[in-house]
Amino acid sequence: MDEKPKSKDPLHGITLKTIVTDLVEELGWEDLGERINIRCFTYDPSIKSSLTFLRKTPWARTKVEKLWIWRQRLKQRGSGDSPPDSEARLVERTRRNGPAGLGGE
Repeated sequence: MDEKPKSKDPLHGITLKTIVTDLVEELGWEDLGERINIRCFTYDPSIKSSLTFLRKTPWARTKVEKLWIWRQRLKQRGSGDSPPDSEARLVERTRRNGPAGLGGE
């Protein structure tokens, strides 16, 4: 059989709508807006308005995608609801600064 190699891209096959919906379900709009301070998450938020903004704004989309990837990796580690101390510090730092490697806007 010819099997195609799996993509190493963690976003392969994942839609932006799925990403935003997952983050809203896990974090809620308020927490999401604190982690990524953009108006579509902090003022009258909706999935539709967020998708419209994120599709037109590459830097914001990148931040959202990186947060989603980061959270998926935490899940894979089995961190559960209460992460160990090192992950708790990472969560707190991410709340203040965004996921590692994002830099400024």
